[in-house]
Amino acid sequence: MKVEVWSDVMCPFCYLGKRKFEMALEDFEHSDQVEVIWKSFQLQPDLKTDPEANLAEHLSGIKGFPVDRARQMNAQLTEAGKEVGLHYDFENVVVANSFKAHCYLHFAKNQDKQNQAKELIFEAYFRDGKNVDDTSVLSELVKSLDLDVSKWENKLASGTLDDEVRQDIYEAQQVGVSGVPYFVFNDKYSVTGAQQPETFLGALRKSFEEWQQVRQ
Repeated sequence: MKVEVWSDVMCPFCYLGKRKFEMALEDFEHSDQVEVIWKSFQLQPDLKTDPEANLAEHLSGIKGFPVDRARQMNAQLTEAGKEVGLHYDFENVVVANSFKAHCYLHFAKNQDKQNQAKELIFEAYFRDGKNVDDTSVLSELVKSLDLDVSKWENKLASGTLDDEVRQDIYEAQQVGVSGVPYFVFNDKYSVTGAQQPETFLGALRKSFEEWQQVRQ
């Protein structure tokens, strides 16, 4: 059974949604028959990377609300993350364009290590304050996955990974994705946002039951 998830590296709700979905998978009786495919989406495709920028101030500027409100929202997300074992360090997050990070995820996908790569990129961005638009940072993540760094850097330079990212974004437009995370179960049922594990579990069970009926 297939579950496709559109998400962005810079989206804290996507990290939260990933963890809650994984909690649901742990309770799902047929998790070994579920294929999870991470799809690219960019919340701010035109964002220019600025390692000197403060995330709360950046959010204030693009959303049009006070910096204090942005910090309060980040504090609430930090607490929500702690409840499921995540560590957000919003004060040290590097404001960075996520396109190159999505290229990294596609490279890992082609090597059957996309899920591990997704976790590493979220940790690098939200926990470790890494610049995910920096090729050297991404190369270190590739190395930690025991993948060929030279092959990754050559693929990145060739632009073939760009096409794969853009294809995901195009598909998101066709499906009608307007916010992330956006989960699609077997091309039929969708769940939007960092829902509770019980919601994801219900979608998994319903989709799996129908999937089995089709296969019989």
